[in-house]
Amino acid sequence: MALFEERPLTRRAAEKSFSDRLIALSLKIPKGKVTTYGALAKAAGGGAMAARSVTGILSKAWEAGEKKIPFHRIVYSDGHIWEHPEYEKKRRRLYKEEGIKLDENNRIVDFQEKLYAL
Repeated sequence: MALFEERPLTRRAAEKSFSDRLIALSLKIPKGKVTTYGALAKAAGGGAMAARSVTGILSKAWEAGEKKIPFHRIVYSDGHIWEHPEYEKKRRRLYKEEGIKLDENNRIVDFQEKLYAL
């Protein structure tokens, strides 16, 4: 079962690189919503393995100056959040501010309702 329906890229979107489309789409995820690595990669025109490249591409964009990327709004397909001790406090604060609740296993409560269709 797919999380979101497939939509073909518009001609204008197809003229941009996969990385450019990925960055643009990540910036559109609204507060209080999340999407998955796979859904983001697919919406940007990537294939089945493209989800693995999302973090690397967005990290490079961040290092190049794009500081508005909402990394905390991109999660695994089962609603589990990415965890790292260095960023844990900040991410938990952001989730709380945006009304995104986590369960005891660090999965998003009401995950399906929080999903943002790209």
